[in-house]
Amino acid sequence: MRAQQRAVRLTARVEYTLPRAAVSAGRARRLTSAFLNRPRPRTAAPTADQVDDATLIASELVANAVRHGRTGCRLRLQLGQGGEVTVEVHDDSPGRPRVGLVDTDAESGRGLAMVQQLAHRFEVVNTGVGGKTVRAILAV
Repeated sequence: MRAQQRAVRLTARVEYTLPRAAVSAGRARRLTSAFLNRPRPRTAAPTADQVDDATLIASELVANAVRHGRTGCRLRLQLGQGGEVTVEVHDDSPGRPRVGLVDTDAESGRGLAMVQQLAHRFEVVNTGVGGKTVRAILAV
């Protein structure tokens, strides 16, 4: 009888729970930067641009979740073997994020448009229990 070989997937993953507070976006930036800059022997290190982009994306998504959610949010970060970076933010708001018209004079409203431009793939997944997960994947 032959043993079946399984592909080994080497990823690093972490999840943080953040409160519904203005400081959560800044905390998300620091946590994302620290996680992605941590040395790992078996996974490719992300580029400096990926770290910068992921940090901005985490900050924007957490700020939106805190602004529109009823409670805090969960930030999940993943670094794949090939250097792919995934940023996910889950909140309890049933409303889907929308990219509106960008007003150059407005003080806010550009974040989600920036996230979509920086991410290789952008998804919103309903959880079925009134919340959603917003996922941005940065290509290698």
